[in-house]
Amino acid sequence: MSYFGVFLILFWVGIFKFTQTEAELIRPLVENNPLTSWLYNALPLQTVSNLFGIIEILTALLLLVGLKCEKVRLVGGVFVITTFTITISFLFTTPGIWKTVEGILITDFFILKDLVILGFGGIIMTGPKQITGEKLPL
Repeated sequence: MSYFGVFLILFWVGIFKFTQTEAELIRPLVENNPLTSWLYNALPLQTVSNLFGIIEILTALLLLVGLKCEKVRLVGGVFVITTFTITISFLFTTPGIWKTVEGILITDFFILKDLVILGFGGIIMTGPKQITGEKLPL
């Protein structure tokens, strides 16, 4: 179920990246991150968002095919770990993302889900037994 949940999130969010609304929403995240800010110097706003969408959809499809093919699963796991490491870094590079509400430090919680998915990426990399019940040959 977790595997399908990660697939669904990546696929759905990836499709949304092709909208102008999402292109504008991710702009402050992307433009303030040293790993990604250069993209806006090379590509238009919508193209950057589309690129992220393509990566997310590709990652989702790699996970789906990875249910049957171990090598594809490992590539998908690398994509998951890379993608969500970058998105978690937005928590530390985007001005104003942390706020205090009634004395409690909070952030835009949509990024915090990425911590769970990043951990799931580690599980994907450890072997199919946790995902499909298969055993790796020794």
